[in-house]
Amino acid sequence: MSDVIAEHAVDTSVEGDAKAALPVQSTKQFSVYEATSEELIERSMAPIKKEFLCPPPPSRSVKQNDAADVRAPQSGLVQEKKSKRQLKRERREQSTINLCPQVARTEDVDSCQYKDKCRFNHDIEAFKAQKADDIEGQCPFVASGMKCAYGLSCRFLGSHRDITGNSDDKEKSEMNFFNKETQRLLWKNKMTFTNADAKLKSLGLLGHAKKSNAAEEITAEKTQNGMNGTQATEVAVDSAVSSEHTSEMTQDVDIPGPLETEEVRPMKKAKSEDQKNSKTGDVGGVYDGVKLEEETKKNGYPTSKANVEDEDSIKIVETDSSLKLHPREKKKLIDFRDKLYLAPLTTVGNLPFRRLCKVLGADVTCGEMAMCTNLLQGQASEWALLRRHSSEDLFGVQICGSYPDTVSRVVELIDRECTVDFIDINMGCPIDMVVNKSAGSALLNKPLRMKNIVEVSSSIVETPITIKVRTAFFEGKNRIDSLIADIGNWGATAVTIHGRSRQQRYSKSADWDYIYQCTKNASTNLQVIGNGDVYSYLDWNKHKSDCPELSSCMIARGALIKPWIFTEIKEQRHWDITSGERLNIMKDFVRFGLQHWGSDTKGVETTRHFLLEWLSYTFRYIPVGLLDVIPQQINWRPPSYFGRDDLETLMMSESAGDWVRISEMLLGKVPEGFTFAPKHKSNAYDRAENG
Repeated sequence: MSDVIAEHAVDTSVEGDAKAALPVQSTKQFSVYEATSEELIERSMAPIKKEFLCPPPPSRSVKQNDAADVRAPQSGLVQEKKSKRQLKRERREQSTINLCPQVARTEDVDSCQYKDKCRFNHDIEAFKAQKADDIEGQCPFVASGMKCAYGLSCRFLGSHRDITGNSDDKEKSEMNFFNKETQRLLWKNKMTFTNADAKLKSLGLLGHAKKSNAAEEITAEKTQNGMNGTQATEVAVDSAVSSEHTSEMTQDVDIPGPLETEEVRPMKKAKSEDQKNSKTGDVGGVYDGVKLEEETKKNGYPTSKANVEDEDSIKIVETDSSLKLHPREKKKLIDFRDKLYLAPLTTVGNLPFRRLCKVLGADVTCGEMAMCTNLLQGQASEWALLRRHSSEDLFGVQICGSYPDTVSRVVELIDRECTVDFIDINMGCPIDMVVNKSAGSALLNKPLRMKNIVEVSSSIVETPITIKVRTAFFEGKNRIDSLIADIGNWGATAVTIHGRSRQQRYSKSADWDYIYQCTKNASTNLQVIGNGDVYSYLDWNKHKSDCPELSSCMIARGALIKPWIFTEIKEQRHWDITSGERLNIMKDFVRFGLQHWGSDTKGVETTRHFLLEWLSYTFRYIPVGLLDVIPQQINWRPPSYFGRDDLETLMMSESAGDWVRISEMLLGKVPEGFTFAPKHKSNAYDRAENG
């Protein structure tokens, strides 16, 4: 274990002020061993008790030799990340036998319905001969009283026993499975989006890539209603310039074409003055047109004056602005106030991790960010991000898109296919790949498009729509305060404000004063949720007391580093958690992971991968008993130190080799040639030219 202690260096990846990030040499000259706690905190360093600090190296030359001796055995554990194509080729070159899942489940070669045409192997004896040794422990399915669906391919086969349970219990505990028929329709581009397309067409937003086509459609409709070509063209051009003007001008336009017939259109001219002043662009008007069309087909065209008056009187009641519900009033009620909200976390915020946080006290959970274009293409891997566990009683999904038509169609599709409590639209993601597609935080530079996305999405479904934003795109140019008063009127139920700009990424501290300012400027019908640097129950209490108008605080990296933060907030205490308790939490994650991804070899390695991704965050936690000043701040960088026992020292190591050792304690030996490099680096401060 002395190797681990010697190798444990200063954590330069933890968030903090970029100017305060000192190199190791200057830190040593500063003498961590003689500095007071106040001096250390001033330099954003963790004030660790002197008895837990590693002794200084005797000399520079000896240090170099020792470092070479210690790191030599682990040099192969962390290598350059391989491409997906290279990894796929290596897997294909491996001479492993993939046993048919049906044969593995039943242990009967004749049970496979595809027989000789099956693309999997049916040789049970050959599979057993090359199968890896079983992992110590009990099968997670058997431990939960279920029948293991992986049978012979399970890595815990020795612990199997006869159970009268159902191997399909996973489908009962998890929801939002991707429907194959839906996938087929998406692949063939035959999926219909009636509500979204109707609303988009009424606002002149249908087809973001071909605005001229939208203008031509309006021109054609105006011409049919008696306008000359010049007037129609002028209206079309104006509508392409401003969506607000489009909303006003479409009051006289029949909407939308596919849902109405030529026989119904003449009756629109008999509207009263109150009807003309009401918004005909609402989706409710479309359904009235459909209802009228059905009645016309049944009863024939109403030619008598009495029939016309009856129809008009019905329309007046249905479209009277005094009786019409605002889209917000139609929505399901959802209250975020004082609820512990686990943020949507890319890669690490998977279903097993969310289950773990639910056990530890989280109230609201949200799935990983899913790209709208990938969902509309029917990618199964993207739809898997929408999966929900039965323990997630208040669950939402987060989507990210560039244009109103893309986002609204996905919103309608999710509302139709999935069981969710709210849909969150990401307008703050700082990743280059997302921003370059005009999505995420790029939308902060296009407030009119933000409005159109929220307005259309919220008007076509009853599921509450929430959005997540950053303070601005460029540092020092905050703009959410100028939009916050209108966001509630767009139809959003809640907005989460991350107290950093896109340019800051995750460096520097979150600007909570600005979050408070925005919260106080928001309308009363909009719930505001703050986000950034919540790392203890004291942080939570401070934000709630400083701004009572704040509905809640979203917890992101604080939950990654110590998921028991939810327990601390609910119990209002600093939990001096032991290494054994932390290991038990990891065991729970592994059990949840194996139940989700499977207990066969592929499922075990997938669980290992996501466990290692999580360990690349949780090693930053400094136990309460080792600190001179509590609580730990998220931007503190620890000096070289060791724990109260060997396991605690291993858990705080920043070496990927030590993370692999922890995974081997829970999931057995890694495969030959295994390497791991963490996917995310959260201390990136983007260059000015990249925004």
